[in-house]
Amino acid sequence: MLRRTKMSQTTLINLALQGGGAHGAFTWGVLDALLEDGRFAFEGVSGTSAGAMNAVCLAHGLMQGGNQGARDTLRAFWTALADLAPMPTAAQPGSSFSPMKLMLQWTNYLTPEQINPFDLNPLRDIVEARFDFARLRRDCPVKLFIATTHANSGKLRMFGNDELSADVLLASACLPTLHRTIHIDGEPYWDGGYSANPAVFPLFYDCRSPDILLVLLTPLRYNETPETAEDIRTRLRELAFNSTFLREMRMFAHLHDHIASPNLPDWVLDKLPIARFERRMAALRFHAISAEQVLGEMPSDSKLTVNHEFFDMLFAVGRAHARRWLAEHGDSVGQRPTLDLGQLFY
Repeated sequence: MLRRTKMSQTTLINLALQGGGAHGAFTWGVLDALLEDGRFAFEGVSGTSAGAMNAVCLAHGLMQGGNQGARDTLRAFWTALADLAPMPTAAQPGSSFSPMKLMLQWTNYLTPEQINPFDLNPLRDIVEARFDFARLRRDCPVKLFIATTHANSGKLRMFGNDELSADVLLASACLPTLHRTIHIDGEPYWDGGYSANPAVFPLFYDCRSPDILLVLLTPLRYNETPETAEDIRTRLRELAFNSTFLREMRMFAHLHDHIASPNLPDWVLDKLPIARFERRMAALRFHAISAEQVLGEMPSDSKLTVNHEFFDMLFAVGRAHARRWLAEHGDSVGQRPTLDLGQLFY
């Protein structure tokens, strides 16, 4: 049984939630375990694609019913998503055929408008039915940072609490080979993973807590080098989605190693913007829960698998990973970092 520490008040942390399609059900399990444990309160949550979906589920549930409300909202969202497919949509690991592989081949020749001329989008129906965006814009209990990519410039566009909408959430998960471009205020947006997966800098600049927990779905290192043409293309896509995150984390690792807290009184530091930046950077404490071991062995098209069995499996694995992390590192949050940035990102 997981040991819990009795605390007079919760420890404030920030979350950075990676995208990864259906693999986001792993993050659902992680969040469920954190909410059940109850040791932490959430200040800022940065999310991309499936990470953005989980972030909004977390915020909406907390707004409606605290930790239990967030757990219920996450489960309801992933259950509704699984209900869209009465049969598996991707092959089991080791299988040579799946309907999703066939559809992905079509995307080499057909646009989303040609594949889906009536613009049917069941995910939009789920998002619009389950989230009260007007209330979130007004009463969201956490700072949300939703990543999208501007389709005509490649620039990262972050949307905050006062801009939340169904279109923002769908834009963050818009793979342009599969889904129609999402337009917001006349501007075109694609999946946030092309420019940040996820963005960590808002948690540094716009939040007070020095503790940042990364929930990672993409392997930081692969065991094998791809050899077939299909596997090489798949690896290139995965590397492209992870490259901006790796560069950002390398920057944090470099600055963290080279900035020391200035030896000046606090009243002086508070008046010096540069000194405040250095002090904030030096105080950062990073933590991580990674799905690398389980998801790194799965075929790429499993990110598009939609069924209850697959989601429930990833949920259980995510909970197990989070509970192990809580048992080993939970008491360190607020005290010391549990992730060696230099070892992972240099």
